[in-house]
Amino acid sequence: MMINLRRQKEVRAVKRVLWCGFVLMFVFFFSTATLYADSKAYHVGCIFAITGKASWLGEPQKNTVEMLAQKINESGGIDGKKLVLHIEDTQGDNTRAVNAVKKLIKKFNVCAILGPSRSGTSMAAIPVAQAANIPLISCASAEIMLQPIEERGWIFKLAQNDSDAVRKIYDHLVKRGLKKVGVITGTTGFGAAGRDFLIKMAPEYGMEIVADETYAPGDTDMTAQLVKIRNSGAQVIVNWSIVPAQSIIPQNMKQLKMEIPLYQSHGFANIKYAQAAGEAAEGLIFPAARIMAVDTLPKRHPQYALMAEYKSEYESTYKDNVSTFGGHAYDGIHLLSGALEKVGDDPAEIRNYIENARFVGTGGIFCFSPKDHCGLDKTAFELLTVKNGKFVVLEP
Repeated sequence: MMINLRRQKEVRAVKRVLWCGFVLMFVFFFSTATLYADSKAYHVGCIFAITGKASWLGEPQKNTVEMLAQKINESGGIDGKKLVLHIEDTQGDNTRAVNAVKKLIKKFNVCAILGPSRSGTSMAAIPVAQAANIPLISCASAEIMLQPIEERGWIFKLAQNDSDAVRKIYDHLVKRGLKKVGVITGTTGFGAAGRDFLIKMAPEYGMEIVADETYAPGDTDMTAQLVKIRNSGAQVIVNWSIVPAQSIIPQNMKQLKMEIPLYQSHGFANIKYAQAAGEAAEGLIFPAARIMAVDTLPKRHPQYALMAEYKSEYESTYKDNVSTFGGHAYDGIHLLSGALEKVGDDPAEIRNYIENARFVGTGGIFCFSPKDHCGLDKTAFELLTVKNGKFVVLEP
C-alpha cells in the first residue's frame, strides 16, 4: 500500500515537471514569435503638441500621421512590413519634448523621429536626438535649429524657412511702397526667430523698423503695444507668432480703428485663426504653403494633385479643415516611407537618404543636400489673404 502511494506521488511529480516544461516551452515560443513579429515592423517616433495651447499645430499632425499609417498598412505596409507609430504629446512643453525623445529612443528603439511641432520644443529635443544618432525631422520652422550645419547632421525640418517668409513679405511691401514697419512678435522660439530676421533683413529691403513690440504667449490684449505702433508712424504692421494672439491682434486693431495693413507670419496658416478673428481678419496678408489655398491654384501646378488628394482625405476623415501644420506631418511620413522602402530602418542610412532626398510635398518642392537640411526656398510660399472668411491666393 505504501509503495502504491509512493508511486502515485512520483507520477504526479513527473506530470508537474512535464506540465511546467510545456508551459515554459509555450512561453518561449510565444515570446519568440512576438519578437519575430515585431522585427517585421518599422518603428517611427512622433512627438507633437497634441494638447495645450499649441494644439492647433499638433492635433492635425497627429491626425495626419495616423491617417497615413493606416492607409500604408492597409495597402500591405512598406516592403511587407507594418509601419508602427509611437506618438507622444509634448503639450508644447520643452521638458516633455526631451523626455519624449528619450522614451522613444530607449523604450521603443525607433529608427527616426518626426516632430516636434514647435521651434522651442524642437531646440530642446535636438541635443538628445543628435547625441543618440537618430534622425529628427522637425515640423517647426526656426532656421536656428539647423545651425551650424556641421553640428546638426541628424536634424532636418519640413516647414519653410523664417527668412524666406520675411523675404516674401518684404518683397510685397517694396511693391506697395511701404517702408515704415511696426513689428510685433510673440516671445516664443518661433516669434523670437521671426523678430530677428525682420530686424536683420530690413536694411536689405530699405525697410525702417519704427516700432518693435513683443507679447507673451498667454497675453489676451495687445492694445498697449498697438497704440505704441500707431504713434510711431508705422505704415504697416507685421505680426509674428503661433499663439492665439494672431487672432486677437486683428480684433484689437479693429477696436482701435487702425486701418494700416496687417501682415502675419506663416504661423497664421490655420483657418481656425481667421475664424477666431472673425471680420477683423478680412484682408490681412501672410505667406503660406499652397495647401491652404489649393482650390485656387491651377491644376497644372506640380503640387496640385498631391495637395488636393491630402485635403480631400483629411477633411473627409476628420470633418475638419486641412492645415499647413498637418501638411508638415504629411510630408514627413512620405519622406520616411521613402527612406524605409529604399534603405530599411538603419538610422544612419535613413539620415543619408534624407540628406539627398528630392520630392514634391505639401510644403513645396524639397531639394535636401548636405548643406541644406530644409530643402526649400521662398518659392515654396504663396502670399495669401483672407476673403469672406477663407484663405485665397492674393492677386498680384
